[in-house]
Amino acid sequence: MKDNKEERSLASEAYVLVRERILRGELAIGKVISRRKLANELGMSLVPVSEAFQRLEFEGLLESRARAGTRVRIPTEQDVRGHYVVREALEVESARLCAEAATSQERTELRKLAARVDFLSSQPNSDRFLYLSLHEKLHRRIAECARCPALSEAIEKHHVMASTWLCVQRPASAENPPRRHQELIEVVTEGDAHAAGEAMRKHIVRGLQNTLQRLEPYFRMHDANGTTFVRSVNSRNSPKKVRAAG
Repeated sequence: MKDNKEERSLASEAYVLVRERILRGELAIGKVISRRKLANELGMSLVPVSEAFQRLEFEGLLESRARAGTRVRIPTEQDVRGHYVVREALEVESARLCAEAATSQERTELRKLAARVDFLSSQPNSDRFLYLSLHEKLHRRIAECARCPALSEAIEKHHVMASTWLCVQRPASAENPPRRHQELIEVVTEGDAHAAGEAMRKHIVRGLQNTLQRLEPYFRMHDANGTTFVRSVNSRNSPKKVRAAG
């Protein structure tokens, strides 16, 4: 029993470490990760590391191939579009319910949080992990203010995989500074459920367009070697080289 508890604790430690490295962008999309090297780095056996990897695969952050290893998952265009179909359904309803149920204090909290998210989004050298954490928190708080725990839990789980996509560098925004989240929350906190739902729908559609744009080199990378894990960052199919070729 003691050994099992220790292994679960070590697996949790490995999970948190790898997940944070992915969300910080330190482990980029397509990066191959060695279980053995990670186990040696952390001073633990392969068992807890493998358990952590299985959990990350289940969440969509990693993918494995027989005789190839494990890498940070490379999304396909179908993956992204499917994700946003589900996200739109969840978050439009979340915004509608929040508009009706949020308290005055919660509405003020949402406005302040949206301002922080937009501020970090405008900073080229900001901590991406902090930005992603606050971005996820904002959307989670909208759901929490909707007074529907099941909806909140579904949205939180759904944001995990998409967080890796937000680590990819995006084109500079024409907005100075951007106010995307503040504009969304301004509508949500006015109390009109229909308007809140439509504002969220437009926000999600815009997010889909931005995500497709930033991940386009990775879609081509997946098509070029989807069944082969390229271990060298100097591969001719790396996103940087693909973008230049385009």
